[in-house]
Amino acid sequence: MTTLRAWLVGLIACWFSIGIGSTSAAETGQLPNIVYILCDDLGYGDVRCLNPDGKIATPNFDRIAREGMIFTDAHSGSAVCTPTRYGVMTGRYAWRSKLQSGVLGGLSPRLIEPGRETVASLLKKKGYQTACFGKWHLGMNWVLKPGKSVNELSIESREQVWNVDYTQPISDGPNAVGFEHYFGISASLDMVPYVFIKNDRPLSAPTLDKNYEMMLGRSKMTRLGPTAADFDAFDVLPRLTRELTDYIEQRSAAGKSASPFFAYVPLASPHTPIVPTAKWQSKSGLNPYADFVMETDAAVGRVLEALDRTGLAANTLVVLTSDNGCSPEADFDELLAKGHNPSHVFRGHKADIYEGGHRIPFLVRWPDRVKAGTKSDSIVCLTDLMATAADITGQKLAESAGEDSVSILPQLTGDASKPVRRSIVNHSINGSFAIRDGQWKLCLCPGSGGWSAPRPGRDDQTKLPPVQLFNLETDIAEKTNEQAAHPEIVDKLSKQLEEIVANGRSTPGAAQANTVTPNIWKFSKRK
Repeated sequence: MTTLRAWLVGLIACWFSIGIGSTSAAETGQLPNIVYILCDDLGYGDVRCLNPDGKIATPNFDRIAREGMIFTDAHSGSAVCTPTRYGVMTGRYAWRSKLQSGVLGGLSPRLIEPGRETVASLLKKKGYQTACFGKWHLGMNWVLKPGKSVNELSIESREQVWNVDYTQPISDGPNAVGFEHYFGISASLDMVPYVFIKNDRPLSAPTLDKNYEMMLGRSKMTRLGPTAADFDAFDVLPRLTRELTDYIEQRSAAGKSASPFFAYVPLASPHTPIVPTAKWQSKSGLNPYADFVMETDAAVGRVLEALDRTGLAANTLVVLTSDNGCSPEADFDELLAKGHNPSHVFRGHKADIYEGGHRIPFLVRWPDRVKAGTKSDSIVCLTDLMATAADITGQKLAESAGEDSVSILPQLTGDASKPVRRSIVNHSINGSFAIRDGQWKLCLCPGSGGWSAPRPGRDDQTKLPPVQLFNLETDIAEKTNEQAAHPEIVDKLSKQLEEIVANGRSTPGAAQANTVTPNIWKFSKRK
């Protein structure tokens, strides 16, 4: 009996040591480090632990899943880059901002509104050291040459790319929204300028006019524009990885009394230009995109090794996710012919309102709190980082912060008693809306809202129903539009979305003003 009692006491202690229950880390006095890795255009089906039939080896992504938790129903708020990043940083759907469709360019001014709380500024209040390594793509204010301009809410034209004085410091970049250290590139790696930026200025001013192959060995090219003489697209992933691992080493060297750190890591891969380095070329046996996925996986492996080596792994929350679905630039036909589908079982891909546009990998490891080898089917959104960070650190969000953010800490720590997100709003590249509630998903447009068929502006959609209703429980591939059979559900979800837009938030709290009020029915003839 004594032996049994001792065993039970030990088992209970073990449960508490891994964080059963959603007690904040602030209450336990052990604030975790947070490493948030946002891959660029990585498809759900590109991760082997999510798609066992996939043909790309991803041992390091799989390691995070094996040692932590898989979320099977995770989504980006948008099917493209900039709006997703806005949501990650602010906990707010990007269609509440000035950006109603498309993405920013590399020269666009800052999108995040002055005074708006970000995850970085929130964590700084709790003493976190904050750093960002990678593709920003949320705008920064470059110094313009006299009388010159750049596009505010779209990619710069060829005529504008040299309108900037690249020798001058940048204002209102990552350092202005809570990050103490920044190293990376201003936007996607296929957008100018092709320079590394450290904090508020390029490492080298661009002197060349250059571009890169969109996919290694293919003829299509990226945008032509300002390039630093010492910059090469092939160096970006290795350099970002090295900067991050060096930062982890530095934080470890500071000792046990050092502040916890938040490293936001928006990688530029496997987005175009698809440029695996020589070591990784042809490794996959599929195509250069698959090679680049493998190299990205290896880079994540080096980050995990750095955490192991420094003894920081146990109390570091690592999140591995993607900003949207895989881009068709990966050459789906070529990959499908070899048995690999980057979208797995989902319809569509990057830019689309369909699941392939915004259902994403979402893997979490936190050895001190998250039980290894677990899985959650809860709906989660990338906007949820804000509320989760507040929950972990014991902070209460202001009414004007994180309006569309829900804490996933209960799911991470196994507290089934806490409510989870039932609904989510998604947005396509052309500004089409969808709302998901439980098993039902309503798309307020007749087609994809993006780049797959039926493609707006290319395919005839005049004979299609004005909205699309899918039962994801029975039709995960979104093959059957049930809008005619369930008008009551269409009406219910329509009103729910209208309320979410009008209230300025989708979470409980006082109504907030939107920067703009979007027309959610813009692409539907229903209203």
